[in-house]
Amino acid sequence: MGICWGSPVDEPNPYPPRPTTISHLSQDASIAISNSSWQTVASTNFTTWISQVSSSLTNLGANNQSSREITDEVLSHGGITAGEHLRVFTYAQLKAATRNFRSDMIVGRGGYGKVYKGGLKEKVPSEGIKKLVIAVKTLDTRSRQGFKEWLAEVNILGSLSHPNLVKLLGYCLEGGKFFLVYEFVQNGSLNYHLFGKGSLRPLPWTVRFKIAKGMARGLAYMHTLDAPIIHRDFKSSNVLLDKCYDAKISDFGLAFLGSAAGTSNLKTSVLGTYGYAPPEFIASGHLYVKSDVYSFGVVLVEMLTGLRATDKRRPKAQIVLVNWVKPYLSNKRKLKKVMDSRLEGKYPYSEASEIAQLAIKCLHNEAHLRPSMKEVAETMERIEASRHKRNRA
Repeated sequence: MGICWGSPVDEPNPYPPRPTTISHLSQDASIAISNSSWQTVASTNFTTWISQVSSSLTNLGANNQSSREITDEVLSHGGITAGEHLRVFTYAQLKAATRNFRSDMIVGRGGYGKVYKGGLKEKVPSEGIKKLVIAVKTLDTRSRQGFKEWLAEVNILGSLSHPNLVKLLGYCLEGGKFFLVYEFVQNGSLNYHLFGKGSLRPLPWTVRFKIAKGMARGLAYMHTLDAPIIHRDFKSSNVLLDKCYDAKISDFGLAFLGSAAGTSNLKTSVLGTYGYAPPEFIASGHLYVKSDVYSFGVVLVEMLTGLRATDKRRPKAQIVLVNWVKPYLSNKRKLKKVMDSRLEGKYPYSEASEIAQLAIKCLHNEAHLRPSMKEVAETMERIEASRHKRNRA
């Protein structure tokens, strides 16, 4: 899928769309006929939906106390009724769309399940047959944490709509099986394009900037809601790229609803991903809206340097990227030494320096001294406007 969400002044797409990992499969080959209309929306009300979820816990071996805890968790998040606005898919539909969850339809793997590419053909009034390419995330039903992440995605991502967030289309909760259905974002993850062995061409500077700007917009949207949403696991592998290389933030399984003040008393043993998690979260488990800002800063450094946030193959002192690269980012003369060599110097040095300075601010050890994501997004808009002004001069 991958709808293009253009900015006022878009850079041209530098590449034709990258073929899906199912390179031998045509778009029509994975399409299955569905009798239900694409416009069908789940009519299940919130109370019934929670009842379905709670009763399904028995398939995970959860006791009644655990069931009540999850129900209480959902209700404590402000009673979001995302379940009423999402489409309910049947297991039969998803089985047909993914060709019985065939192994060659797998396009990704996560900690608690697999992601399949699939397709549906549906009759839409006045439009005829509509083709819908989807991504289907499965849940490992042996995992309690996986179930909680499934629930968080439905409850949180299902209530959101923004060009820079991946779109959750619906879910399936049937016979002890749990699935999430998303728009299919065809160009894979930012992590793949920065570090993947199959990625032959490095992302040009202008595309990296565009992606970073989209990431900032998406996080700023989440953080400025009446009840701010903290992603808690923001990293390059959770940023997907559509056919126009626009960023789509994904994987809201660890997302948490914060307070308007941007703080939370959440205590958890699930700390996101090492190398991206901010120091205050690692030390105390406390969350702040600006915890995401730190993670954003780490991804910015990955995009500048072309190096992974953590890499055990590097010397011991350099395993964690931001621990050793900060002095290079803050010194304009040293910056060139750590810039991604694959860029071959084809980037505006002054612009790269500004992004490096922004990354340093995002990586401040004290959360309250980091900029907000709204301020980060505005800074990137200003940098881009300056570039366009120079180009017109």
